[in-house]
Amino acid sequence: MTTDEGTGSEQEPSRKRIDGRAPGDLRARSFETGFQPFPEASVLVSWGNSRIVCSVSAEERVPPFLIGQGKGWVTAEYDMLPGSGNRRIRRDRVTGGVRGRSHEIQRLIGRSLRQCIDMTRLGERTLIVDCDVLVADGGTRVASITGGTVALRLATRALMEKGRLKEDPFIEYVAAVSVGLVDGEPLVDLCYEEDSIADVDLNIVATQSGEIVELQATSEQATTPLETLERMSRAGLETIAGRIVPLQIEAAGE
Repeated sequence: MTTDEGTGSEQEPSRKRIDGRAPGDLRARSFETGFQPFPEASVLVSWGNSRIVCSVSAEERVPPFLIGQGKGWVTAEYDMLPGSGNRRIRRDRVTGGVRGRSHEIQRLIGRSLRQCIDMTRLGERTLIVDCDVLVADGGTRVASITGGTVALRLATRALMEKGRLKEDPFIEYVAAVSVGLVDGEPLVDLCYEEDSIADVDLNIVATQSGEIVELQATSEQATTPLETLERMSRAGLETIAGRIVPLQIEAAGE
């Protein structure tokens, strides 16, 4: 298991966060690899009090729009299990379809994780990344992207060792983090209580090389100047590069 206790920010706390962290501090994180024996790879992500199982399965087929092109595909499914929140969440099969929130999040995860893989080296197969939330305490989508990337890296290595892949399709790591604006101050990696009172909520996904994959920003109370979003984005990029990607690389054994 690879663990980071979450402290270590050089930024002094100018406000008291709910859990005592400095504004730039992450919650404690860990990646337990090999959590499930049957998928190509699996990772139990612990991010604060959130717990998500990310697993990768390989299928020897691609969506219809890719048939005959010699390219592969990466997709994701995301769900919050019944006991993951403070009230029981009904399973999708009971409600009759994927909930809107789950659908939006799993599309984000899929878009993000496709940046890790060279589809031309994958062959006509699909890697499915399942992200199942066991406990939700804020940031489950960013934890799913971050842990899903580790699982993808392990899965591509496993497929190469089995001879199912001739070339390594993995390009680089992708990670994500949330940044919130609370009382005018950017706070990295919001817990649930902070997320509920933030004036601006931003999720940033970026590559190991520092390129932005996606920004999701919402102003809850009033409009937000571009300069504020830039400041929040920089805080997120610095956190991904300096604190999250190194832990992913360590968890994957590289």
